[in-house]
Amino acid sequence: MFSVALVLTVLIGYLVTGIASGDVDWLALIGDPTWSPDNAAFGTLAMIYGSAVVCVLALVLAVPVGWSAAIALSEYLPPRLARPLRLSIELLAAVPSIVYGLIGIMVVRPFVAALGDVPGGDSLLAAGIVLAVMIMPTIVAVSVDALAAVPSRYREAAYSLGLTRREVVRSAVLPQARAGMRAGVLLGLARALGEAIAVFLVIGRADGRLPKSFGEFLSSLVHPGQTLTTKLAGPEPMLAGTSGPYFAALCGLGVILLVLVAAATVWGTRRASSRSVKRGLRAHRATSWLRIPRDRLTTLLRLGALLLPGTLLVGMLAILVTRGSSALNPAFWFTSSAGAAGGGVRDQIVGTLLLLATTALIALPLGYGAGVLIGAQASARTARVLETLTVAIGGTPTILLGLAGYVIFSTAMGWGRSWLAGAVVLVPVVVPVIALTTAGRIRSMPSELTESALALGLSRTQYIRSVVIPYTWPATLTGLLLGLARAAGETAPLIFTATVFFGAPALPTGIVDSPVQALPTHIFTLSQDSGAPEAVTQAWGSALVLVLITAVLLSLAVALRNRFEGARRWTT
Repeated sequence: MFSVALVLTVLIGYLVTGIASGDVDWLALIGDPTWSPDNAAFGTLAMIYGSAVVCVLALVLAVPVGWSAAIALSEYLPPRLARPLRLSIELLAAVPSIVYGLIGIMVVRPFVAALGDVPGGDSLLAAGIVLAVMIMPTIVAVSVDALAAVPSRYREAAYSLGLTRREVVRSAVLPQARAGMRAGVLLGLARALGEAIAVFLVIGRADGRLPKSFGEFLSSLVHPGQTLTTKLAGPEPMLAGTSGPYFAALCGLGVILLVLVAAATVWGTRRASSRSVKRGLRAHRATSWLRIPRDRLTTLLRLGALLLPGTLLVGMLAILVTRGSSALNPAFWFTSSAGAAGGGVRDQIVGTLLLLATTALIALPLGYGAGVLIGAQASARTARVLETLTVAIGGTPTILLGLAGYVIFSTAMGWGRSWLAGAVVLVPVVVPVIALTTAGRIRSMPSELTESALALGLSRTQYIRSVVIPYTWPATLTGLLLGLARAAGETAPLIFTATVFFGAPALPTGIVDSPVQALPTHIFTLSQDSGAPEAVTQAWGSALVLVLITAVLLSLAVALRNRFEGARRWTT
């Protein structure tokens, strides 16, 4: 757990040191809507309002669909159909945020522009719609797990009373799974609060817009705004330096964001109390003539909600293949870029793979050690605390990791833009996934393996080497691939620490002042020049390449999970 403690220490230390470098008026920071560095006015109330609005919009759109889709997967479909549909939702979750931003530019912004009769379409509503699509897979995945954990005897008892499927779900299943389904919503909220790049591309980044009436509130939804993350993802962190009131105010903004995300993450990972899982069946009026029609209507609605994630995935792939057709040409993969928006993406692919390989080498031992500590060595209470901290690290906004890396590695240590700094700031993205999957695998280990090892007199080191490692390596490798699939699409940490748009060699020759080119930041830069057809074409082709790399990593992880799921013998 040294890695988790180190990340927390570095991140909190960076924020505390930054706040200490200048005077921060917390009342003004939280309660004033005006942000004007030239006038020494640092108020984040309008940004807090923007973050709240886009997150509420995202939840309003995503929660009903996500819960209905999860219920359909768990309660209405046979496993042979539910498994591929769940895979499609997992693939949707692995789409990099920069690709969601491109989809937002192409589809969502024109929709909002037509809906609100406003030019451009940059708005809080556009950001809310994009975030809704991004968090829906998280809500579905966590909710399915919560529903699957409900014992079958509850369903059997409800059916034996003559209840319809809708009544069984409502009376016997949802009361037991409600805590876990709420956890999915809170984890989705944590991701929405911490998302920077996708929102950055569609929200317009207008400061100081705080409505004073209900009419202004409705109007603000279809006009540009600002959130906490988009302020941090803009140019201001580079202009603020590393000390003084300006930098201190940005660090205070980061503290507000971190507290909000940590609160949502920790609350979402709380275990359900025994009281919440022991509720009895609710009474229903068995003579109601509307029972059967209601049951059929509910079935149609839930199955319809299940089709939406699959439709979104197919639609996104269709857009990517249509607009990014240049990536279907092998020359695009194996030639270097030329000029502002010409050539291929060979150097960007090499840079991305270098970052992922270095991240994997650093994160694998750290994540595995944390997983073994949580699953095999810590007491039950300590393990719960460590697991919560690990999940909180995994939910940390990556924009804060990038800013901390910029201050520590690029500035304080004098590395400048460095590929190694980029890999280091990606490590906290991957370590929690490895740790949690490894700990889960250890907990599922048959007790007879541990009893046999103890009977043979094995030491703790011998037990871990001979029993735990052979049994858990499939889950560890799966967690590594899942973590790398997420890291492959991260943009915010690399912008400040590791990458440049052009001019860097394919492979760096050192560490200090040795940037690389990478696909996520390449797409991000091109997407901001959406008026140039060549830049748009290059951005979509690069996006398709990035999605294919991510899909390969995720497919390998899913194949390993399916191959070794339920395996019972992995000892030497």
